[in-house]
Amino acid sequence: MEQAFTTSVVGSWPRPSWLLSELKRKNKGEISYEEFSATADEAVLLAVKYQEDAGIDVLTDGEQRRDNFYSFVADKLDGIKLMTVAEVMDYVEDRSRYEQMLRALDVPAFAIKSPVAVGPIKKKRPIALDELQFLRSHTKHEVKIPLPGPYMLTRASWIDPVSRYAYWDRDELAKEYVRLLREEIIQLRDAGASFIQLDEPTLTEVVYGQASKQTFMCAAIFSKIDPKEELSFATELINKTVKGVDGVRLGVHVCRGNWSTREESLLKGDYAPLISYFQEMKVKQFVLEFATQRAGELSVFKDVSGIEELGLGVVNPRTQEVESVETIVRKAEEAVKYFDPDKIFLNPDCGFGTFAESPVNTPRTAFRKLKTMAEAAQILRKRYG
Repeated sequence: MEQAFTTSVVGSWPRPSWLLSELKRKNKGEISYEEFSATADEAVLLAVKYQEDAGIDVLTDGEQRRDNFYSFVADKLDGIKLMTVAEVMDYVEDRSRYEQMLRALDVPAFAIKSPVAVGPIKKKRPIALDELQFLRSHTKHEVKIPLPGPYMLTRASWIDPVSRYAYWDRDELAKEYVRLLREEIIQLRDAGASFIQLDEPTLTEVVYGQASKQTFMCAAIFSKIDPKEELSFATELINKTVKGVDGVRLGVHVCRGNWSTREESLLKGDYAPLISYFQEMKVKQFVLEFATQRAGELSVFKDVSGIEELGLGVVNPRTQEVESVETIVRKAEEAVKYFDPDKIFLNPDCGFGTFAESPVNTPRTAFRKLKTMAEAAQILRKRYG
């Protein structure tokens, strides 16, 4: 994998309609997880084929078995209940304000679900090892396994008073997630994962969200108020999760939300307030948005040390327009001012189907974006390889 401008994806791929039908049946209890997973095998093969044909170096399984990038843990862990954003409203202090915020943010309240802790959390099956094993047996490419990060899961799962029946406070719940994720990461490494990515999109919400205590993203409606305290807490959880783990590339993905194609509905702000926390995180790569103007400029890395690799977002998964090869090359050459070419990965800003029932693009357009990204990488390798 040590080459200039390795291409990768962030995680999700749009699910076929027939898979969504089976997902609904599983969620209703009409079929088992194992029955659903057998159907999802075919969808994974399609997602892999798209990525391979596009010329991508590091693949995922498209998160085809997942309802979304974090709620899928309800299939893997006891003590978790899936609740829609609409259901979470019952626990919001200011319901009318919350509903107004959902409308302003273009949030599909009945489609997006969060895994809420309602009892002691125990693993009933591996979190992602089954995904890796199937993917590993059906491609010769390097593979990435995205996992919801410990801070992400803690924010999403803790709803007072529901969660307090099992855990005294949020910190106690966080310790459980750190233990479970650390155990999973080691198993994934030993089973042949090349890259394990912890998804922590809510870090930008801590900084740029309009409400510190009552927010939408990931149903995190109760949180610590001080952003600095919250970011330090997130950094601590990430470092405890990955401490001493070697032999696999570890990364953190940060975005500004990926539930809507309306850019004006999503968070806006550069990475400057997060840089000092990134420098403290013991991971190799940060997978970041830069195709959208909402993410700010790459110059934020000027005179910054301690960040080893950049997963550079060069295509926007939410737009129908396919970025030109020239646009991608220019963005990558700008990144060379701050990172060596072999420390830059090219990827989309985020996934193409973060929430199963609300994909932000079609497979056809997603494929074209990835293919153009791979073509740009070839040009860049000739210049810098």
